[in-house]
Amino acid sequence: MKISLTIRQKILYFILGTAIVVFSVVFYFISSSSRQLAYNQAIKLTNSYARQYALNIESWINQDFAVTRTLATTFLEYKQLPFDKWQKLIYPMYERVIKTTPRVDAYWDSWELSNLDTSWKKPYGRYFHIVYKRNGKYLTKTEMRSLDGDPPTYESMKKAAKELIAEPYISELQNGQMMTTLTSPLLENGKFIGLIGADLILTRFQNLVHEIKPYPNTFAFLLSNNGTFLAHPDSTIYKKNIADILPEFNEKYGILKKIKKGKSFSFSHTDEKGNGIYYTFEPIKIGKTNTPWAIGIAVPINDILAAANKNYNTSFILAVIGLLVMILVIYIVSNNIAKPIKTITQIILDFAKGKIIKDIKLDTKGNTEISQMAAAVEKSLIGIHKKTQFASEIGSGNLSVDLDLLSEDDHLGKSLLEMRDNLRKAREEEEQRKVEESKKRWINEGMAKFGEILRQNNDNLTLLSQELIKNLVWHLNASVGGIFLLNEDSETGDKTFDMVAMFAYDRNRLMKRSYHFAEGIIGACAAERDVIILKEVPQDYIEITSGLGGINPNFIIAVPLIFEDQVLGVIEIASLQEFKEHEIEFLKDLSNSIASTLNSVKVNSLTAELLMKSKEQAEMMAAQEEEMRQNMEELQATQEEAARRTFEFESLINALNTAAFVMEYDTNGYVVNINDGYLNFLGAKREDIIGMHYSDGLVLSDEEKKSFEKTWNEILNGKTHKHKTKINLLGKEYTLLESYTPTFDQNGQLVKILKIAMDISNI
Repeated sequence: MKISLTIRQKILYFILGTAIVVFSVVFYFISSSSRQLAYNQAIKLTNSYARQYALNIESWINQDFAVTRTLATTFLEYKQLPFDKWQKLIYPMYERVIKTTPRVDAYWDSWELSNLDTSWKKPYGRYFHIVYKRNGKYLTKTEMRSLDGDPPTYESMKKAAKELIAEPYISELQNGQMMTTLTSPLLENGKFIGLIGADLILTRFQNLVHEIKPYPNTFAFLLSNNGTFLAHPDSTIYKKNIADILPEFNEKYGILKKIKKGKSFSFSHTDEKGNGIYYTFEPIKIGKTNTPWAIGIAVPINDILAAANKNYNTSFILAVIGLLVMILVIYIVSNNIAKPIKTITQIILDFAKGKIIKDIKLDTKGNTEISQMAAAVEKSLIGIHKKTQFASEIGSGNLSVDLDLLSEDDHLGKSLLEMRDNLRKAREEEEQRKVEESKKRWINEGMAKFGEILRQNNDNLTLLSQELIKNLVWHLNASVGGIFLLNEDSETGDKTFDMVAMFAYDRNRLMKRSYHFAEGIIGACAAERDVIILKEVPQDYIEITSGLGGINPNFIIAVPLIFEDQVLGVIEIASLQEFKEHEIEFLKDLSNSIASTLNSVKVNSLTAELLMKSKEQAEMMAAQEEEMRQNMEELQATQEEAARRTFEFESLINALNTAAFVMEYDTNGYVVNINDGYLNFLGAKREDIIGMHYSDGLVLSDEEKKSFEKTWNEILNGKTHKHKTKINLLGKEYTLLESYTPTFDQNGQLVKILKIAMDISNI
């Protein structure tokens, strides 16, 4: 049998029922999401606590490790001194150090006897010295150990030859307190020669775990690398090993294996009472050792969800109240929907004219055609009214408004929704366009700004670098930045990237930092020739790896400055906020302009230097030219004088050749030249005379020959002679008045003998 319902009943049954179902589903979804969100936030908080306290413990122990490491370095520096002098110089340092480190019970050193005594040839045996605390006093003890062999513990340290932290142990001398030993090796040219150690009291870690309370019933604990509880609020567990007292728990979750690997891990565990507990573990990396510890925090899941459950109960009560209010409202509205029948016709007529009545009072009680028509008219009017409101909201700019379709055939409703979606899409596109235009405007303004900086300061590399990094930090709203430029040592060929400018917190900073290729983030950026972006930077990363130092930002970007395939430098910028994509692209584009300008500045500097050198050389050449000009003038005067003398000499020679007979002899007495007048006088040819000896053709007695030979020798020694001579040349006999003159070169060496003769045969 089909049940016929009135309009009011339908409203109460269907609309209210639907509202209750939808309300219940939404409430369930929101409450579940809230519980899950609260749980996730609590997990993050617990993990954060574990990470923070792990870093604190790591910092404490590493500070003590730094002392042992420093002592080892100091001892090796002074080791070249004789051992007795070395002891007097170094050992007083122990007492000063131990007074400033109250957590350290003793400092000690151990030296291999083979290193101290060259006569000791055994691979074991050591000299041991310790400074320790007893009853408020500092005592010292020295002794020889391992004379019959190294004990296993020391032998393992000796073979490792690296920094170690000993597995914690219970000290009888310290009233059963937990202790550990930090050791730093003494290495000389890679050879183990000794060990520096510090005995560390771990009591403060037991006090520390009581402070860790992210939630009321939370407890924390500290585990060594081998699973010993170094700190635990339960005294029955403290100082024991997790593998011994909780073997199944340890085996199930692989706790010891993960601790030894130095991993962060977490899990949820249900205890024997059925209570869920969340466990989180964070590694504690100690010095340069490979035996990390771990801190663990256990939080009851009920504590985590306590606040969420309270919010859930409150929300449920409010939801019930709201539902009751909604039921009452719907009930009242349903009673007011019915309108008088007489108004139906008027309503339809007004509707036909386009008039929409907002306040409709129709009586829809009963199951008659009139009530059905009233209900249809009312529904239609309500639908049109909603569409009108929807269109009005759209017209006022509210594109988030929604509209429920009357049916699948509600074409007007679909058209309105399509119009809203198109307008929303247009608005989103307009907003996106504005965002993109804002980014482009920001980039263009930045490029113009930095273009002006590059143009104004392209003659001063230092000022240019300072202005660039200062404005880059401001433009990117960053915290600190630095510029590192390539420096090539012309003598060694060594290439480094040296900091030339740094800007941090609204002021320039002066720091000296230098990196080789592939060294640190600067060298890595230069070597990879690409942008490097670091996110979630650890607190100590800046001091260790970065080129900036002294701050703790969250994000770092390093951009190489490349010009014509050559890395000229690196820009490094650190910020508390993550760099946006358009900011990164801006830095990439700007780096090309900066690299080009830096190259121009370098070229200009080199050109200026070359111009200066050229100017100096030009001035030097001008001075040399002036000196040369003066020399040329003197030379020209000398040449003119020489030409004048040459002309006079040639005139004299011509006159002499005309008036007398001239013949030249070499130093051996052979004719090498003869003038035409002499040849004409003799009636001979030149080739008949050249090569004749001075004695050929002489008409002399033996005594006269000896006298002439003596005279010739005197001529060879530089003496001039003049005498009469009878010669017979080519069958003719002549009497000549001859003059022999020796001729010398500029070095005073005899080069030839000049003979000038006159015919006196007829006189």
